[in-house]
Amino acid sequence: MAFKDFPGQQQGIRLLQRSIQQDRLAHAYLFTGHHLDELEAMALTLAKSLNCAGSAPKGGKPVDSCDHCLPCQKIMHGNHPDVHWARPESKTRVITTEQMRELMRAMQLKPTEAEYKTAIIVAADRLRVEAANAFLKTLEEPPLKSILILLTTEPQRVLETITSRCLRLNFAGEGPRPLDPAQQQWLATFSEMAGAETKSLLGRYRLMDVLLRKLNETKEGIDKALTARSPLQQYKDADKALIERWEDELAAAIEAEYRRYRTELLAILQNWLRDVWLRTLNMGSQPAPGEASKTLGEHGLLRFPDLPGTERVARRISSKEALGNLDVIEQLQQRLFTNVQEALALEVGLLKLRL
Repeated sequence: MAFKDFPGQQQGIRLLQRSIQQDRLAHAYLFTGHHLDELEAMALTLAKSLNCAGSAPKGGKPVDSCDHCLPCQKIMHGNHPDVHWARPESKTRVITTEQMRELMRAMQLKPTEAEYKTAIIVAADRLRVEAANAFLKTLEEPPLKSILILLTTEPQRVLETITSRCLRLNFAGEGPRPLDPAQQQWLATFSEMAGAETKSLLGRYRLMDVLLRKLNETKEGIDKALTARSPLQQYKDADKALIERWEDELAAAIEAEYRRYRTELLAILQNWLRDVWLRTLNMGSQPAPGEASKTLGEHGLLRFPDLPGTERVARRISSKEALGNLDVIEQLQQRLFTNVQEALALEVGLLKLRL
């Protein structure tokens, strides 16, 4: 892929290309966005553009990759000696201190064949505090002709000592991420079932089943997609130690992407519960059915104004109970970032919701 293949991200790309042309690249970048794989593709394209041998204009510097020259091919296939990656790969799905020390040792060496040495740190929010502290000196005083690129879908979880030393580029676009058709269908089903819920225990477990089935389907899809892209599929005769490392990286990448999606799905649920809360606030004047959602929708306050289950729930609970639901989801998100058992945490969280 080349920069031209990211039509929706041209503002950030133009900034990068101007920096390349003027030889004024930052020493460290923090790429943020909704999808980690898209951020990886963006970082990979920057690494290729910095070292491309086939797209430079006469007398100038390459500002995009050709994808055909030897440096581009090597970087794409992950075997360029001057492009280094760090990913969460331990059992706890974090980037360890030893990984960062190994990366820093590699970055301190002179380039083997490229003009720029590049380090790409995937899921920088998974840097352990000790690893981040060990990385700070390199981040503050990087070697000449080196670029550090940190990627995250959760910039709020990256340590301030890291973010303050990076130039942040947002590739998420403006406003909240729109729901894809599958997410829209899932939320419509959940909302409809919640609206019909009669506060029975069975009804609550049906809602939990809807959530767990969606999460399981998603994890299977992530597993299939990331496994297909893994070097394990291309280099089956590789060294045993390298295969074991790729297996660890793959397992960690699958879990990290699944957790990211789970966080996103619960955020969608939280936004729907916010709609419920807003409608409870608008119920004080006792408008006719449908009028409350129409008023709020006209003012752009509702994220999902067309879901009928929302108003049915809002008519059954108080604004205080609706606000409490938002706290329940917030606490659930926090618990899921610990070593708590997922199914148990989700069960307790859903049973606490007032619907």
